[in-house]
Amino acid sequence: MTITGTSGPERVPPTPSHTVGPFYGHALPFRDGEEIAPLGHPDTVTVHGYVLDGAGSPVPDALVELWGPRPDGTVPRADGSLRRDPATGGHLGRNGVEFTGWGRGQTDANGHWYARTLRPGARGRHAPYLAVCVFARGLLVHLFTRLYLPGDETALAADPLLTRVGDRRDTLIADDETDGTYRFDIRLQGEGETVFLEFH
Repeated sequence: MTITGTSGPERVPPTPSHTVGPFYGHALPFRDGEEIAPLGHPDTVTVHGYVLDGAGSPVPDALVELWGPRPDGTVPRADGSLRRDPATGGHLGRNGVEFTGWGRGQTDANGHWYARTLRPGARGRHAPYLAVCVFARGLLVHLFTRLYLPGDETALAADPLLTRVGDRRDTLIADDETDGTYRFDIRLQGEGETVFLEFH
C-alpha cells in the first residue's frame, strides 16, 4: 500500500501574501532610523509629510523607508545603520559619520513621518530623487514610489518617469518649505493617490 502525502512541493500552493500589521511596528523601527545624514553635514535636508488613506485620514502605524544617493549621485556602500555592540549585542544605531543612504521611520498618531538625509544627486537620465517604500496595515505588499526634490526644473521636465506619469507627476514632487525642508504626503488611494511603482 502506498501512502501519498499532501505536503509535497508539487501539491502545496504558494503561500499568499499577508498584511503586515499592526504588530510589525514592534521590531522594524530602530533608534535614529530617521537620522540618515551624518551630524552637521552641510547638504542635509529634512523631508516630511503624512501617510493618508483613501478617505484622507492619517495612517498612524505606517513605516516609511528611504534610500538615496550621495549629493554627487553615487550610491553609498557603507553599512552602519544597524550596528551592534560587540560586548552586549545591543543596538548601537548609526555612528554619526558614515552616510548609508538608508533609513526607516514610523508615522506618529497623526500619520506624520520625517527623515533627515543628504540632498540626493542626479543619476543617469533621472532628476535627483529618493526611493520610498511604504509599509502599512491593510497592504498585502509594500508600496514603492519616488520623492523628487524641486529646484532643477530642467531635470524634472526631462525625467523619463515624470514624463510617463503625465498629469500625476505632482504626486511625486515634494513641496519646498524653504530652509532645506520639503513636504511629501503619501496618499495610499483615492483622489490625489501617489503614483506607485511595480518592479518585476
